[in-house]
Amino acid sequence: MSYLELSIEERASIQVGQAQGMSLRHIAQLLGRAPSTISREIRRNQIAQNGYCARHAQRQREKRRAACRPTQKLVPGTERFDLIVYMLRQRLSPEQISGKLKMMKLPDLRDAYVCRETIYTAIYALPVGHLRKELIHCLRQGKTTRKPRRGEVDRRGQIPDMVSIHLRPPEVSKREMPGHWEGDLIKGKNNASAVGTLVELSSGYLILAKMDDATATSAVAGFSAALNRMPTTARKSMTYDQGREMAHHAKITQETGVAIYFCDPHSPWQRGPMRISMA
Repeated sequence: MSYLELSIEERASIQVGQAQGMSLRHIAQLLGRAPSTISREIRRNQIAQNGYCARHAQRQREKRRAACRPTQKLVPGTERFDLIVYMLRQRLSPEQISGKLKMMKLPDLRDAYVCRETIYTAIYALPVGHLRKELIHCLRQGKTTRKPRRGEVDRRGQIPDMVSIHLRPPEVSKREMPGHWEGDLIKGKNNASAVGTLVELSSGYLILAKMDDATATSAVAGFSAALNRMPTTARKSMTYDQGREMAHHAKITQETGVAIYFCDPHSPWQRGPMRISMA
């Protein structure tokens, strides 16, 4: 559950409720809040002599929020910002600038050091205009938008030993020979149930594979059982998207003899439109 802060309207209702002599539980019931929320609000924001005031409570809330926000290290118009702009114009990278600032001792500019990410963020946060365009041009890459911090591929959850759809035999795309299938998974509410689908590409014949859930283990059992009901000549290949339920695809191949090919990331359309017929 996410917590929603009290609004100024709710604070005004608390003030009115107290003035009318309502109990904290009664006020909480009217606002749909917990009594502890109302008690804590009054205790934190009431004025010693005058009791609880909605406007005062709202101002206190804004002060606390402002205090918890970190101050910006690089603000246009400051000496530190001007120094970094000068160094960028000298064709130094943010990494080099950060290193130089760490070694420099400037009596008129205390704590001059900022990391490279702070420099990048300050540049790309500038409003659209000549200065932003100039500073981005001074960067080595000169990109108008910032790339992710880590350039390598995120391999979390990646399916091992995938065979690309681009290595699939041409006969599969022609859909002239039977035995080539397109696979998919239909998930139920909260992934509590799942049904696998297998469509034969040349005829559109549809098979439903019963599964206990959407896990890789269930996918192995469900797809293997469904494919093994077909004759060996009708079990040649299956094309699938990169759903994580196919993490154990090698076991399906081992149990059925079906070669499995995977679409490119976020490209399930590569399987092509299906002509589905029920039998």
